[in-house]
Amino acid sequence: MQANRILDRLNRAQQTAVTTATPQSLVLAGAGSGKTRVLVHRIAWCLEQGLAAPSGVLAVTFTNKAAAEMRGRIEDLLGRPLGGMWVGTFHGLCHRLLRSHWREAGLPEQFQIMDNEDQQKAVRRAIRGLNLDEAHWPAKEAQWFINARKDEGKRPAALRDEGDLGLKTMIDIYRAYEEASQRAGLVDFGELLLRSYELWRDNAGLLRHYRERFFQVLVDEFQDTNALQYAWLRLIVGEQANFFVVGDDDQSIYSWRGAQVENMQRFRRDYPRHELIRLEQNYRSTGTILDAANALIANNTGRLGKELWTSGSRGEAIKLYAAYNDIDEARFCVDRIRTLHAAGDRFAECAMLYRVSAQSRVLEDALRQAEVPYRVHGGFKFYERAEIKDALAYLRLANHRGDDPAFERVINTPTRGVGNRTLDEIRNTARLERLSLWAATERLLASREFAARAATAVTGFMRLIDDLAARIAGLGLDSVLETVIEGSGLVAHFQKEKGDRGLDRIENLSELVTAARDFEPDENDVEMPLLAAFLGHAALEAGAGQGGEFDDCVQLMTLHSAKGLEFQNVFLVGLEEGLFPHQRSSSDPSQLEEERRLCYVGVTRARHRLVLSYAECRRLHGSDFYPQASRFLREFPSELLEEVRLGGDIPSHSFALPAESSGYGLKLGQRVLHRTFGEGVVLHLEGRGAHTRVQVNFAGGGVKWLVAAYAGLEVA
Repeated sequence: MQANRILDRLNRAQQTAVTTATPQSLVLAGAGSGKTRVLVHRIAWCLEQGLAAPSGVLAVTFTNKAAAEMRGRIEDLLGRPLGGMWVGTFHGLCHRLLRSHWREAGLPEQFQIMDNEDQQKAVRRAIRGLNLDEAHWPAKEAQWFINARKDEGKRPAALRDEGDLGLKTMIDIYRAYEEASQRAGLVDFGELLLRSYELWRDNAGLLRHYRERFFQVLVDEFQDTNALQYAWLRLIVGEQANFFVVGDDDQSIYSWRGAQVENMQRFRRDYPRHELIRLEQNYRSTGTILDAANALIANNTGRLGKELWTSGSRGEAIKLYAAYNDIDEARFCVDRIRTLHAAGDRFAECAMLYRVSAQSRVLEDALRQAEVPYRVHGGFKFYERAEIKDALAYLRLANHRGDDPAFERVINTPTRGVGNRTLDEIRNTARLERLSLWAATERLLASREFAARAATAVTGFMRLIDDLAARIAGLGLDSVLETVIEGSGLVAHFQKEKGDRGLDRIENLSELVTAARDFEPDENDVEMPLLAAFLGHAALEAGAGQGGEFDDCVQLMTLHSAKGLEFQNVFLVGLEEGLFPHQRSSSDPSQLEEERRLCYVGVTRARHRLVLSYAECRRLHGSDFYPQASRFLREFPSELLEEVRLGGDIPSHSFALPAESSGYGLKLGQRVLHRTFGEGVVLHLEGRGAHTRVQVNFAGGGVKWLVAAYAGLEVA
């Protein structure tokens, strides 16, 4: 009876996965196909059928929240509390293992775990201990190198420099950091897994004990495992355990943090007698959205292959909007959201997804102007991001030397050798003599109270600020930001930060230049200097507009942050070459396929409505660009798309209004001038008022659709 209750709400493929007797199983679980349900029911089935005791279950998830939910759902399904199961993340399980076997692992009993910030400080100490110049050997870069090697399962002794001085130095830093961590009884996140792997590898009796205990080993999100995680799993599974992994190679989007989609193919090679089970019935999206997702991802090679389908409705067509520029794109999406909200949808059921975090700035502006509440999911609002605050602090200090918070924020960002002792000396002098930090520093320099090295570093910083102040005098606001960002050294600083994070920071700084170029003070600020108005705007926007986690807010997030979530209405913006797919991926076939998987993830977040958009003009790095529409748009079947024009949801070529309705004095056949495209002829007009769009055939640029309100067309 209990067994029937476990199976009665599962479809046939899910039942096959839950009840399989094959020792090694790979469940290929498509988006929205119920993979968590299958994992929960698989564990419950094994326990109910006597295939394992609770203490014989080892289940690996990727978040603590998922582990807690899984444990609770298993207990609810079986109707009784369970103890003894090991259900958790890789790091959590390895921590538990090392606490139990600290002596065998070569650790002190009271070893402590370092978070990322603690680890970076420890790496910096190792660099200083080797008498290396931190400007040439940044702690962040060395930290990335160490963590990447640990993810590969490599200690310093296993690395060879091959005559490369830079690589040799990184290995030396790794070795010094490792020795210092061992002496202090400290472990970082990567060390938890590596030390646990070595514990099992080097202690045959201990490994045998755990292999005999864990007869059921289950893994969620298997496509996101890295090399060391897979090696750890293979070690504990051995020859006897049942190995049940669930994943989706079409949703592998984390290669930048070490995930290897190839592990799914490795599993098939390493366990040739495995059973492959496909979960293809989708319980989330409409048939139209699934058909689009299937067509898109079919362009990737080397897939295990599956076809999502639904027994639900076909749903409405996917809307495609070609915006004049990124501002028009944002306003269109916000107008649509307001319309959906007026019709009964909650704001929280609307998500705006984008490729890079810098895109949120224009979207946030449009939402605030429309007084629509929003929340930036998995990140800070644009003006709250550290790199933006760093750049603005430089600008504030160049504009006003008495700005103490700005002084403290950037005196050692990027690192220039100003230590805490020097800062404490400045703070104490400022407090005792009632001076600003800048004035206190000048006083200490004049009296030669700094140590020689500190005096050199502080003098260099103050000269930099004075130089920036001189260089920005008389410049336009966007040129001011551009000069400060480059002159401060922030771009070079973030270029040393490995992975996507540093590149995202640089793109955000470029977007700050664009924000300055677009900035127009409101009526309350028109009397003040433009720079002061902009700085005030940035400070106020950092604290306004964003709702809390449980408020009814539009959800803004990068596509990477969207994985695992779903929404009634999804707006996937910025589908342009160079942005999505990103320019740094376009020339690498494997990276381009990951970009396509990222697009697939975005599409499959939508339940009922999906809106795709791109801009014919996008302002980046303070300049206007005219990108091509993303290749991904051409990979969606045209019959699934419905192009939206502001006159209505109709194909753009089928509708035109008389010239008199435009409100911009434009007429069919009229010759006009555009600042970028040159001279052209008006072919069509559509829409009314601020929504008027005009189609122009430019002699040098071809046929373009423009929004009349933003195009700046002049009669030729």
